[in-house]
Amino acid sequence: MAVSDHVDLDTFMAGVKKRNPGQPEFVQAVQEVAQDIYAFIDDKEEYHSAQILRRIAEPDRVVSFRVCWEDDNHNIRVQRGYRIQNNNAIGPYKGGIRFHPSVTESVLKFLAFEQTFKNSLTGLPMGGGKGGANFNPKGKSDAEVMRFCQSFMTELYRHIGPDTDVPAGDIGVGGREIGYMFGQYKRITNRWEGVLTGKGMEYGGSQMRPEATGYGAVYFMENMLKHKGEAIEGKTAVISGSGNVATHAAEQITKQGGKVLTLSDSGGFIHDPDGINQEKIDWVKDLKNNRRGRISEYADEFSGASYIEGDRPWSVACDLALPCATQNELNEAEAKALVDNGVQAVSEGANMPTTLEGVHVFHDAKIMYGPGKAANAGGVAVSGLEMSQNAERISWNHERLGEMLTELMEGIHGKCVEYGDQGDGYVDYVKGANIAGFKKVADAMLAYGVV
Repeated sequence: MAVSDHVDLDTFMAGVKKRNPGQPEFVQAVQEVAQDIYAFIDDKEEYHSAQILRRIAEPDRVVSFRVCWEDDNHNIRVQRGYRIQNNNAIGPYKGGIRFHPSVTESVLKFLAFEQTFKNSLTGLPMGGGKGGANFNPKGKSDAEVMRFCQSFMTELYRHIGPDTDVPAGDIGVGGREIGYMFGQYKRITNRWEGVLTGKGMEYGGSQMRPEATGYGAVYFMENMLKHKGEAIEGKTAVISGSGNVATHAAEQITKQGGKVLTLSDSGGFIHDPDGINQEKIDWVKDLKNNRRGRISEYADEFSGASYIEGDRPWSVACDLALPCATQNELNEAEAKALVDNGVQAVSEGANMPTTLEGVHVFHDAKIMYGPGKAANAGGVAVSGLEMSQNAERISWNHERLGEMLTELMEGIHGKCVEYGDQGDGYVDYVKGANIAGFKKVADAMLAYGVV
């Protein structure tokens, strides 16, 4: 193979920006990975000549489609649906479906790009993908959500399959939505197969899936602290979000003897100095899952707690921080506030919740910082196990899946240390995750030739 001219990082990123105009989230994700990968591949000609990073930063496929549905007032509504199939070098495309007004091609391309490395880190045979629509399920009736999901799947079904692309849930897509989509897929294809994960236990779901992302983020936090001879017990934690990931992260922090101080939603956050114990966590789960209420109601229910409207929880002094809500929810100023208040470790339960400038603040302060592609990989890891269970028509119990999740997160942490240890007692987990995730995908791509 001919020796290529090595373009520098700035030139590479200029090309990414030129090819993806108006897509800042995607460009940010590529920048964050590329700055670490460039140093790693500097003396590895095979990656340069095969243009591996350039190829990973260009999705295999971007599918966009119209979703028409009828609301309860018989109005015809039109949304836009997507499926981004980024890379399937190491397995079928795997990644969630997001229903939220903020969904754009840029957001989904960034998520699919990140998912490629996250899935690689798990060690399971899964490629990277992501999908969704600019549909907001909040305030919609069950019948409206069902009609939308059925219309969405009527187009999506032709692009997915158990050996092609296996979507899961994400923001705005929980058990209800997965059920409606799986039912429509089965209806259209006349096949029962593991084409979606996050399914109900009655029809092929995995016992640990609801807990997996939140628990996994805490297990990663536990491993970072253990590497430093520390533990979660006795430490305070601030958590953003109040959905599935946040509540299960809070649950696991509490189980390990930590004290959770905050939860949030898009309207603001609650601060409970007494700690959000299991009883309160169960109340929040009911509020969000069954009553579909707002986190502000917590302050009315529990004395001593306060609700801060229109703000995020990063100004609250803590030992541990777990951003579990959405992308870019922790900026440079907020990262500095956490550092100034003595935070020791950050573990991301959401996808890219910290801005690039915020990440640099944690890096410069030598804070233990677990990026989402490593720290929240527990969810997709258990989704991968659900795929295996569906393929073999078997089911593992909660205890066995818990052991497997613990082992998977320990293994991911180990890979991050292998490639991110700076030799001075500090582990650059971002660098470690990026390189470890990249290497497996890159080596598989080299094996295939130019495809």
